[in-house]
Amino acid sequence: MTSASFLQLILKNYAGLLSGARGLNSVLLPATQSFRSYYNSSKSPNDSYYSSPRGEFHATTILCVRKEGKVVLIGDGQVSQGSMIVKPNAKKVRKIGEGVVAGFAGSAADGMSLLERLEMKLEEHPGQLMRAAVELAKQWRQDKALRFLQAELLVADSTTTLTVSGNGDVLEPHDGVMAIGSGGAFAVAAARALIDVPDMDAEKIASKAMKIASDMCVYTNNNFLIEVMNVPPASDSSKQAADLNSSSTAAAAATPVSA
Repeated sequence: MTSASFLQLILKNYAGLLSGARGLNSVLLPATQSFRSYYNSSKSPNDSYYSSPRGEFHATTILCVRKEGKVVLIGDGQVSQGSMIVKPNAKKVRKIGEGVVAGFAGSAADGMSLLERLEMKLEEHPGQLMRAAVELAKQWRQDKALRFLQAELLVADSTTTLTVSGNGDVLEPHDGVMAIGSGGAFAVAAARALIDVPDMDAEKIASKAMKIASDMCVYTNNNFLIEVMNVPPASDSSKQAADLNSSSTAAAAATPVSA
C-alpha cells in the first residue's frame, strides 16, 4: 500500500467517525442546540434563588420565638454571593412602625423595598399587623413590578407572628416559632425542641437555635442581631372581663335545666 492510498484510508475513516458523531449529536439534541444551552435550559427557575447571575443576595436565616411574654426576632449577618462570603455583619432585622419587628431573607434591595412598603401599610392600618401583611401580599402578588422581587419577610408584634412571601402566602405559626431563609428549617427544628425547657426563655432559645442553624447551613454565620419585645400584660379591665366571662360560664353550667 502506497503512502497516498494509506492517507486516503485515514481520511475516509475520519470522515466516517465525524459523520457518526454528528448523527449521534442530532439524535440526542436538537440541531440548533448545544450542550451548554441544553444544560442551561434544563435548570429550574428556582435554581437562581441561591446563585443569581445578577449577583443578588439570597441566603440567610431569620428566626422568631415567642414565649412567656417575650418576643425575640434574631437573624444572622452573612451576605453570600454565589460561593463567596461578601459581608459578615449585615443588618437584616430591624424595628418598623410602632411595636413591630421585621426581618428579611433574599435580595437586600428587594427586602428593604418590601419593608418600606409594609411600613406604609402599617401607617394606613395602625395596630393591625395581619391586615397590613395581607394588603402587602395582595399588592406584591398583583403588581407587575413587585412580582419580580426576590425576598421573604418575617414580621412580629406583641400578639402576632407572620411570614409574607411573593406567592401570596401570609402564614402564622401554631406554636410561636417561625423562621425563613436557607437555614430556617434547622432553626425551627431546634427552637421547637427547646421551647418546653423550663429554664430557657425566648431569647436563650432563639440564640441556641440560631447557633445550631449556623453550624449546619453554609449560608448562615454566628454573627447574630437580636430584637427583643416584651409583651405587656393584660390590662385590669381585660382581666375583669375575662373573670366575668369565666364566672358567667361557670354559673350557666351549674344552673339545672328543667325538662
